Amino acid sequence: MIRVDLPRFDRFEAWRDAARHLVGAGIAPERITWADPDAPADLFGSDPMPPAGDAKVTATKDFLTLARTVASHSDPERWSLIYTALWRAQTDRAFLGNPADPLIDRLNRLAKSVRRDIHKMHAFVRFHELPSDGPRRSFGAWFEPEHLILQAATPFFAKRFADMDWLIATPKGIARFTGDTIAYDPPATRPDLPEDANHGLWQTYFANIFNPARIKTNAMRSEMPVKYWKNLPETHLIPQMLADAPRRVQAMREAGASDAPAFASKVTARIRQPLEDTPPETLAQAQEQAARCTRCELCHAATQTVWGLGDPDARLMLVGEAPGDHEDLSGRPFVGPAGQLLRQTMAQADIDPDRAWLTNAVKHFRFTPRGKRRMHQTPDRPHIEQCRWWLGIERGFVAPDLTVALGATAAFALTGDRTPLTLRRGKVQAGLDGGPVLITWHPSLILRLPDDRAAAARAELLADLRQAGRMLAA
Repeated sequence: MIRVDLPRFDRFEAWRDAARHLVGAGIAPERITWADPDAPADLFGSDPMPPAGDAKVTATKDFLTLARTVASHSDPERWSLIYTALWRAQTDRAFLGNPADPLIDRLNRLAKSVRRDIHKMHAFVRFHELPSDGPRRSFGAWFEPEHLILQAATPFFAKRFADMDWLIATPKGIARFTGDTIAYDPPATRPDLPEDANHGLWQTYFANIFNPARIKTNAMRSEMPVKYWKNLPETHLIPQMLADAPRRVQAMREAGASDAPAFASKVTARIRQPLEDTPPETLAQAQEQAARCTRCELCHAATQTVWGLGDPDARLMLVGEAPGDHEDLSGRPFVGPAGQLLRQTMAQADIDPDRAWLTNAVKHFRFTPRGKRRMHQTPDRPHIEQCRWWLGIERGFVAPDLTVALGATAAFALTGDRTPLTLRRGKVQAGLDGGPVLITWHPSLILRLPDDRAAAARAELLADLRQAGRMLAA
């Protein structure tokens, strides 16, 4: 067996260098023992490290990120597991992307546990102010993580508390920050941390944000596990707050307002206005009515109705699919990347965007939350059919000589025809109201295509807009 002794800190970097050497030398996982600090010596010795091999060792960026995270787990088999994954990846890289593979599944579960532990450390470290001889204030904390996360978790504190010196001690090591870099030392006995006056302020804040009407003790223990309580100054208040909760809830009921405040009617006036199905008398009135539209469920998540914009006497109307994230926030159509591409292409076709009317078939943004981003979703048929009311009103007031349908959603809204766009692009069809509709690509499609296909699609969009210009000039 080959024994690889890893240092107390920067262990992943040491493992990576050794693993690259061993995989290159063709050493199978079962021939290696990975030893953490303080591991006892092998009774019968170990084989020497083999010479470097000629084999090229490769790994994906995602795997290295996963391996670095797993390296902070307390499982003694973690080094062998990630080495086995690296060994297999040299002949079967596809398995790295298979979450159903037992090895990848186990590594993902280990990584998830590490990330959760790091999150808990960020949330539950409580600093105590220490005496300081210099101009910077000094603080110390004691924390007992489940895993070996000291190096992975402490850069967060260096960014957040860069203006003070601090140390965080754990049973597995100590991190010290003095304004430049974080230094790591072996573990020592738990430091004697003095009482901190700031803890009193924190307890006051914690007691005041406590809502007795929303107690869910199981959820509280899940997010703030009991094992951390002994090091958190605010948790000493929890038993008393829980015991006093029924009395406080009853007091809240008795003190509750029986009449709505005077300003409530003004706040709710807009949403209480009924939806008007009677046609408006002006384009401005139509826009005002559309701002209160509740014809489909999209109104509940979108920021606002995005009405058309441009010359109300325009001979040319361009209809897109629906607002995107930029349009939803600004309340104006075609202001995002697709809108910028459309306006550039219109200028190339000698069409002034300000002399056209730009709008969408659906007036509310449809999206799926993904982290902090809102990812666009194509409107469904019911959304399109409900919004035809507003599109028809727009077309009635603007009365364009020609309408350009940008994409399949707009083409269906204007013509009722769901035939694939590739068979109709560049052709003119009769709209549902009898007006001519020229069908072309939506600029957002062009932005999603590979470069070679995007160039061809943009050329077709330009050709179609030039065709629209010639039709209006005839």
